[in-house]
Amino acid sequence: MMDEQAIPAAGELARRGFLDTRRAVRFLGSPVFASLDPGELVASLSTTAEPDVALLALLRLGEEGVDLGALRHEDPERWRRLTRVTGASRWAGDQLVSRPDLIGALREPAIDEPYWLVYERVAALMEPFLHDGGDLEGGTEALRRNYRRELLGILSADLELSEPSTVAAREAMPRVAAAISRLVGASLDGALRLAQALNPAAHGIPFAVVAMGKTGGEELNYISDVDVVYVCEGPDEAAVVAATIPVATTILHIVSGAVGSEPPLWPLDANLRPEGKDGPLVRTLGSHLTYYKRWAKGWEFQALLKSRPVAGDSPLGDRYVAGTQPLVWRAVERENFVEDAQAMRRRVEDHVRANGVDRQLKLGRGGLRDVEFTVQLLQLVHGRTDESLRSRTTLTALDALAAAGYVGRDHASELTECYEFLRALEHRIQFDRMRRSHVVPRRTEELRRLSRLLGVADVEKEWTATRRRVRALHEAIFYRPILPLTARLSAGETSLEPEAATARLKAIGYRDPAGAMRHISALTEGITRRAAIQRQLLPVMLGWFAAGPDPDAGLLEFRKLSETMGRTHWYLKLLRDSGAAAERLALILASSSYCAEALRRLPESVQWLAQDEQLKAQDPDALRAELAAVLSRHESHEERVTAVRYLRRRELTRASLSDVLRHVEPERCVAMTDAADIAVAGALAIAEQEVRARRGLGVDPGARFAAIAMGRMGGREMNYSSDADLMFVYEAVGSGERDRQEALEYATEIAGTLREILTEANPEPPLPVDVDLRPEGRNGPVVRSLGSYGEYYARWSEPWEWQALLRARPVAGDAELMGRFAEMIDAVRYRPDGLDAAALTRLRRIKARVESERMPRGVAPHRHLKLGRGALTDVEFAAQFLQLRHAGEFPQLRTTSTVEAISGARAVGLVSAEDAEDLLRAWRLASRIRDAIMLVTNRAARSDLVPKPGRELSVVSRILGYAPGTSLEFEEDWLRAARRARRVVERVFYE
Repeated sequence: MMDEQAIPAAGELARRGFLDTRRAVRFLGSPVFASLDPGELVASLSTTAEPDVALLALLRLGEEGVDLGALRHEDPERWRRLTRVTGASRWAGDQLVSRPDLIGALREPAIDEPYWLVYERVAALMEPFLHDGGDLEGGTEALRRNYRRELLGILSADLELSEPSTVAAREAMPRVAAAISRLVGASLDGALRLAQALNPAAHGIPFAVVAMGKTGGEELNYISDVDVVYVCEGPDEAAVVAATIPVATTILHIVSGAVGSEPPLWPLDANLRPEGKDGPLVRTLGSHLTYYKRWAKGWEFQALLKSRPVAGDSPLGDRYVAGTQPLVWRAVERENFVEDAQAMRRRVEDHVRANGVDRQLKLGRGGLRDVEFTVQLLQLVHGRTDESLRSRTTLTALDALAAAGYVGRDHASELTECYEFLRALEHRIQFDRMRRSHVVPRRTEELRRLSRLLGVADVEKEWTATRRRVRALHEAIFYRPILPLTARLSAGETSLEPEAATARLKAIGYRDPAGAMRHISALTEGITRRAAIQRQLLPVMLGWFAAGPDPDAGLLEFRKLSETMGRTHWYLKLLRDSGAAAERLALILASSSYCAEALRRLPESVQWLAQDEQLKAQDPDALRAELAAVLSRHESHEERVTAVRYLRRRELTRASLSDVLRHVEPERCVAMTDAADIAVAGALAIAEQEVRARRGLGVDPGARFAAIAMGRMGGREMNYSSDADLMFVYEAVGSGERDRQEALEYATEIAGTLREILTEANPEPPLPVDVDLRPEGRNGPVVRSLGSYGEYYARWSEPWEWQALLRARPVAGDAELMGRFAEMIDAVRYRPDGLDAAALTRLRRIKARVESERMPRGVAPHRHLKLGRGALTDVEFAAQFLQLRHAGEFPQLRTTSTVEAISGARAVGLVSAEDAEDLLRAWRLASRIRDAIMLVTNRAARSDLVPKPGRELSVVSRILGYAPGTSLEFEEDWLRAARRARRVVERVFYE
């Protein structure tokens, strides 16, 4: 008997991992452990998953006569495997107690044996039972006992390979699953041999067992359904089927039925056969192929993805696979194949949600099926043209998908890690009692066992985190929008073979198919990952380019952009995985030369296409805060100027992308003006700092300074080619003559520096500054004091200058000075008495002179969007005319915005609702057309003229939302809107 004094105390046992310490102390005192050192025994058991379970199993083995002491001292390696396996699996303990000879199965890891060796071993085992009509009971018992012996050895090897950590457990999983699959295949082959011996009528008839599902994929669990299909062959179909059906039913009886004293092995499931459980159990090869060609559903081809002959007539099994695989890889061409697969996955989830999804390791959200369905769908979509993807095994296929660029390497690595963990967890759940289960337990003791087996601190926490990762990746990849679009293309279109691709390009509207093929070749040639992803994207994107107004230009610009992006890691990944980015990019590049250049200059803006929020105009307060942060980060003049001008370019890019996608929104001019405001504010901040430094001035320079926006900038109505119309005002702090002179010099230098900052040579585009709307125009000083402005406007100003002030808006500088300037000019532009007869006459003459003198020679007035009849200037003159006459009386007219001025005039009854609508429609349409022309041509000089009928007019109309082939309708809409607006202008201005 073991020395009771040497048995560790209860506290020590608890620290060693024992839960029932009182029972452990009692067991350790048993005579069967007399030859073992109690401390060493406890130390051995403390490293197992459940020391209590291991101790009980060893006690039972000792009571069955096993000399534990001799085993410990003579074969320490086998002793270590014994303690490990009994502490991990109650099933293993029960097997060893019932058959102590199985201790010999606890061999060194031998789970990578070749198939032929495992099959030969089972065949030799079955040989004695195949004679004289076969021995069902003896053969079945031998087969089942051998299976359990081999499985125990696999379990022992699994634990040995997985011992260090969860990483080791994950990495051992594929080898373990393959070993189980080999053992199952060999056992099925042994069962078939016995079944054929028991059914002599089937002798000589070719018959094969084809594995499906995890068996076919060589990724079986410890205990799982084994999916099979039976196939036979012979000249008389009815006769060979009738003769081989008993063979199939006997196989089922041998592995799953009640035969002899050994329990069944696993459920044998033939329901993946044609027509499922309602179809014949056995079919000839021809019958199988006929069914799959004519009647099979999409999910049946997904099941065939893993088909593999495992028993019987090998040539027949190989012919079955060879006949069905081409059908598998063409299945994706069926109508709605991808959508149906996605819908089936959702139905499975809905069913599971009703049955305890929160603990489901296999079918629940973030479970094994999420990974498997994701991989299989990608295989089916892309595998028809890429044979490297045609693997039966999930992890091998995932590696191939990553290597070929169909899945990002980081995503593939993460999915692999998660899948291996989930499968390793599934194995450890099952092999405790060797029961078919995919449910994560809730009991604390069971979770503790799983944590110790997997080498993690908290298996519940690890599982929850893994589920979240898997689900996020599944939703991002499995529901990837490009998949159904790729599936709808023919194999020729998908493969980009020159002949088929050229024919397709011509058919879908490319003007120069040969040139397009050159671009395609440049993008897809080579073995780089970038070329591989381009080969996935282009078949679908070619159609998206063709859906735009200029597919040839779109493909060319895509090539330029892709070359600009170089090896940028996120670019092609975003286009492949995003729900919107690739299609939006194709439309933009096929529509807008302006946007194409903007994207090349600001590549990160491609990422905005994936999120609607990123395409919205930025809040002005947020832009001002960003400006302050930018200026604080940079010190050199060039860096600060570049940063300020970059902000404007970025926001113009954002506006342009949104305009193309949303058919040019007239409200976008506000965002463009906000961007210009920020540029002016930033330039002024830089100018003030630098001028103060040059002049040796402190924080208080002795003068206040402000910039006043005029024209379209003042009205917040800028477009893509607008200059910044500005006036500059200052005020001396001191009252002496010297103070005033120094203030003038300071303000003049500020204004000059500000203009230089916005226009000097720089990588970022300039913002030209126009100061011609200042008092006296080009003949007046660029900078005036507040008092000088007041005196000029009170004594010498002309009506056209009052009109210009209607759009004056303080934009940057000293807040108090801006407020006083606005108050001063309000008395000029919002005149209490309106306009007298002389002022009315002058304004009408100015309007007539603009129409007769400023219109470019040779230009048809009805095509000029700015100076033509009913165009922008007409509508703006009408609105400003009403403001000058009535703003003193009606506050609703006191605005710098043309749209708000017309709306205010309608609200107070100065124009009818119909006339106001005609004015607004023409102004908005003219503004949209100008922006659309700029977006299409990227040439400011051409943006004022409606293009003549042809390609350019067609592209402009498409950007404005007109359907293909309706460019003439667009032209008529503009001419009609201009005519109606002109009639209103004439009534307002001359009646």
